[in-house]
Amino acid sequence: MTTPPFTAFNFKVRLELEGQEGLICDGAFSEVTGLEASVETETIREGGNNARQIHLAGQTAYSELTLKRGMTRGLGLWTWFRTVHSQRDARAFGEIVMLSADRETELVRFKLTGCLPVKVKAPTLNAVDGLIAIEEAQVAFETVDVEEIV
Repeated sequence: MTTPPFTAFNFKVRLELEGQEGLICDGAFSEVTGLEASVETETIREGGNNARQIHLAGQTAYSELTLKRGMTRGLGLWTWFRTVHSQRDARAFGEIVMLSADRETELVRFKLTGCLPVKVKAPTLNAVDGLIAIEEAQVAFETVDVEEIV
């Protein structure tokens, strides 16, 4: 098996549909944005204490993941996007792996759960070594966790 020409890509993206074998996305992307989480806070003011307020952690909100300019080994992202129309709960879990400058060594892994496809956009079509190009894909997710690879 030959090594795919992912030399310009610094992120590996792997997504797997819950309850199915095989990856729906095993690709590389040049840009990954939206790995973001924020916590809403609730402010409580203590009666008679005007000097401070108490902040309590509320719900956690997550951004949408955006993958840009990527290459995948098949039509899994497109199939998954289409499947969500008939099976609304076709959720996936996956990981975004950040690579070092040598594009081989894995540095950090972001683990995602409860993923649903929001958008898939094809680039201008060109024949490239049998790989499927993705201009942009957006994925909503329920949780994200970060793992440093030692």
